[in-house]
Amino acid sequence: QVQLVESGGGLVQPGGSLRLSCAASGFTLDRYAIGWFRQAPGKEREGVSCISSSGGNRYYADSVKGRFTISRDNVGWRVFLQMNSLRPEDTAAYYCHVKYRDLDFWGRGTQVTVSS
Repeated sequence: QVQLVESGGGLVQPGGSLRLSCAASGFTLDRYAIGWFRQAPGKEREGVSCISSSGGNRYYADSVKGRFTISRDNVGWRVFLQMNSLRPEDTAAYYCHVKYRDLDFWGRGTQVTVSS
C-alpha cells in the first residue's frame, strides 16, 4: 500500500526556514521521482519542486528557485524540502506526490504558515 506522510510544517516568521520531510512506504522509492506541491486557500494546487529517482535531476518553480532545495534519502525512504528565506506568499499546505503504476498518490499534507 503506497503511503506518503509529510511532516515539518509550522508557523515561521518571514525570512525564516523550515525543512519538510516526506516519508514513503509501499513502493520502491529509489525507482520513482517525487514531487512537492502546495495549495493555498482559494488557489489551485501548484508544483513546487521535484526530484528524479536517483536525485540527479531537480526541478524548481520560478517562485522558489534559490530559496528551496529538494533532496532525497533513498536508504531512509524520505524526501526533503529545505525552505529558506520564507515569504508570506509561501503560506500553503504542502503535499508530496508520486506517480506509481500510472496512479497519483498524495500525502495528507503539512501546513506552512509564514507570518509575523
